[in-house]
Amino acid sequence: MQLSPIKSTASLVEQVSGRLSELVRDGLTNGDGLLPPERVLAEKLGVSRTVIREATKRLELQGLVEIRHGSGTRVVDKLHKPLNSSLSLLIPDEHERLRQLNETRLIIEPEAARMAAEKATVEQIAALHEIQQRMVDADTTEQAIEIDMIFHHLVAEISGNLIYRLILDSLADIGKASRSRTIGRVGKEKAILHHARIIQTIERGQPAAAEKAMRHHILAAGEDMALEQSSKKH
Repeated sequence: MQLSPIKSTASLVEQVSGRLSELVRDGLTNGDGLLPPERVLAEKLGVSRTVIREATKRLELQGLVEIRHGSGTRVVDKLHKPLNSSLSLLIPDEHERLRQLNETRLIIEPEAARMAAEKATVEQIAALHEIQQRMVDADTTEQAIEIDMIFHHLVAEISGNLIYRLILDSLADIGKASRSRTIGRVGKEKAILHHARIIQTIERGQPAAAEKAMRHHILAAGEDMALEQSSKKH
């Protein structure tokens, strides 16, 4: 993609944001993951450095870049960031957020597991086994929670539906809170057993069984959260 001066009457910041997002998607950085310097972008697009600054701030809010003062603007993959930061405002009650999270996971993840069982490659199945071993070897609850999230992220990725993966990424913060109430309360052993069954069904290419195994896993997590909430009330 060639950068050329902006010649439209629409908002300059909006146009520059669009042009820069194309630059990011096309991978046209300096080769080190950084966008060209602010001065260079301003010259090539024929706008002020102030416009470039506002445009990159907009891209940062969208999760496309990170502005690091002193080292430039780095391309990142945090498209989930806007939703992640707004969930607590949309649903202020934490228990209700976690309940709705589980409902959302029940809609998405069993289908993702079914699709993963249809599409998984040998390399992807090996990656699932590697993550499972990391879960077994985890020394702390914090490590187990992080690895659990990686496992579910990978299943969604294997499904081939990037929107599934993006939605799960968008729920990462609340997902961590959910797991602290399940893995943190009952330990990692139940998750390890459930993950083993999910991996087995994906490896055997059994879509219906994979969907069922994932649904059972998420329902069990919901029950653990409900028990944890009930114990708080008494």
